[in-house]
Amino acid sequence: MITILDYGMGNVGSVKNALQALGAKAIVSAVPADIERASHLILPGVGSFAEGMRRLSATGLISLLNEAILKRKKPLLGICLGMQMLAETGDEGGSCTGLGFVRGSARRLNVDETIYRLPHIGWNDVAVQPNARLFVGVKRPVFYFVHSYGLFPADNKVISGIADYGGRFAAAIETGNIFGVQFHPEKSQEDGLIVLQNFLNTHALS
Repeated sequence: MITILDYGMGNVGSVKNALQALGAKAIVSAVPADIERASHLILPGVGSFAEGMRRLSATGLISLLNEAILKRKKPLLGICLGMQMLAETGDEGGSCTGLGFVRGSARRLNVDETIYRLPHIGWNDVAVQPNARLFVGVKRPVFYFVHSYGLFPADNKVISGIADYGGRFAAAIETGNIFGVQFHPEKSQEDGLIVLQNFLNTHALS
């Protein structure tokens, strides 16, 4: 069972529909028992970093995620804001502490805004790194983005996909049982579904 974490800031309906299109059993929940039973966890998100972390804290999800991800090593996929909140800190909405699952920070994209409008909205190529697990079988890595901020890891080795919009940024990260995509796989048609299926094919680490 896949649990999509419900903290009031994500396109949970479209993510659930995409998973169901793959034949996966998915629920939207913040109930501890549903996180305990889940084989995979998905953290979606739309909005500011600070508000997202505030809501995660208010719903009690941070301690549950620490247990499930860091101790039990369940696979976690962060989508858009959900990927950014994997970082240690974030700037959007004021400086704020993140989940700290990935060393680094979430920052506004450093672009010439007289040329490149923010938010960055639309389809963008992704340069896939060798051996990236999320992109196995993806024939044309072009995905749909809606964001002004990105996760900038301290260690570039965790980056599995790179996009360029007035400057390079991490489009996807992978480290152990932790995954993140800055784009919206649920809105990225066939190849987005392949990314989700690849995530579902991962297993908890022993």
